[in-house]
Amino acid sequence: MAGGKVAMITGAGSGVGRAVAIRFLKDGYKVGLMGRRADALAETISLAGAGAANAVALAADVTDHAAVNAAFDKLVATFGRLDVVFNNAGIGAPPVQWDELSPEQWRAVVETNLNGVFYCMQAAFRIMKRQTPKGGRIINNGSVSAYAPRPFSAAYTATKHAVLGLTKTGALDGREHDIAVGQVDIGNALTDMARRMTTGVLQANGSMAIEPVMDVEHVANAVAHMASLPPEANVLTMNVMATKMPFVGRG
Repeated sequence: MAGGKVAMITGAGSGVGRAVAIRFLKDGYKVGLMGRRADALAETISLAGAGAANAVALAADVTDHAAVNAAFDKLVATFGRLDVVFNNAGIGAPPVQWDELSPEQWRAVVETNLNGVFYCMQAAFRIMKRQTPKGGRIINNGSVSAYAPRPFSAAYTATKHAVLGLTKTGALDGREHDIAVGQVDIGNALTDMARRMTTGVLQANGSMAIEPVMDVEHVANAVAHMASLPPEANVLTMNVMATKMPFVGRG
């Protein structure tokens, strides 16, 4: 059990973020749920049962630096400290040819998937290095795309590779402040974003194929394990994937 630890989860209104938020609340964490839609955050909280009493909804867009800082400050004002951050908010771009991806589509993915993670890590560092006792843990939601791309995914893949860089530099720079940074890389968890896998998606050889998926609860379990570790232990990267998805082979 969490023993009253305080966590911030971004993108908590749906998918992986919702599953992790519910798991944390049921495990006894006090949780700040950040997302753009207040109604979706309220729905997540309602699904947490008795744990809902330890939740606070923080409507904010991770691309807004000032809003991110205000949300983190409100969480600390409410619960007194910050122990765990799960940087989960992310978006993709349409799967189109390189010359068809607009600058606006590119920037939207970079703003959310890269800048948003940096803003939240920066806020976490600011708080964790000054609190007593100092320190904490940051877990970033990477992706299988942090290592290998899907066709026509330049923006998403580039940002997820960059998140891995933020994870590694955060793990290094966090040492002096007792801040552990790790990353969970997810392959085909069944969320609304990944539901297209069940009807057929483009493969590297140009064919279309239905891909195996897994229950999102397995991701929530993995993140809960990472968050439960003592300060002297850290999972730098963990790949949680549908066992038979086309990733470790040659297509």
